[in-house]
Amino acid sequence: MNEITRSGSSYVGYDYKEVLIDPERTSMYVDGYVNFGWVLEEKIQPASYTGKGPMGKVKLKLKRDRKILNKTELTRLERHFEACMRELERINNAKTSFAMMWALIIGMIGTAFMAGSVFAVTHNPPRILLCIVLAIPAFTGWIVPPVIFKRLVHKRAKKTEPLMEQKYDELYEICEKGNKLLI
Repeated sequence: MNEITRSGSSYVGYDYKEVLIDPERTSMYVDGYVNFGWVLEEKIQPASYTGKGPMGKVKLKLKRDRKILNKTELTRLERHFEACMRELERINNAKTSFAMMWALIIGMIGTAFMAGSVFAVTHNPPRILLCIVLAIPAFTGWIVPPVIFKRLVHKRAKKTEPLMEQKYDELYEICEKGNKLLI
């Protein structure tokens, strides 16, 4: 989208951009885009789900002068910035996805043991001893997953922390280069 504003004898044309982002990273995106010449025009907070667009995302509406100097280099840096932000999101999601997988597997195994326990008690004649033997790992399989999840997330966070710091440093360098091109 483009707009041309007439003020006296000078025209200013604008480029517009809309970005959907997670609410946790809104400040980083706004601070980053400013370094590439974009000005925040409007920030739309997520409302209740209406069926239009991704749920829980914040929409940023940005604009910048079309005739900005070094536009191609700023656009290249901006794309690099966006790629780094996506990579940060992937690293952050990797912390919990592995832990969630193991917690769900253990929980499902516990549920399978509970099903066996129920079948044992409803068998004719009831097999109470087998029911008790199967119920012990079933309850263990239901109690252990939150503990496993927390431990694995903590362990993975220690591994991913240096990667995230490296990406943050890369982001700051990109924003610094973009800011120098604006001056």
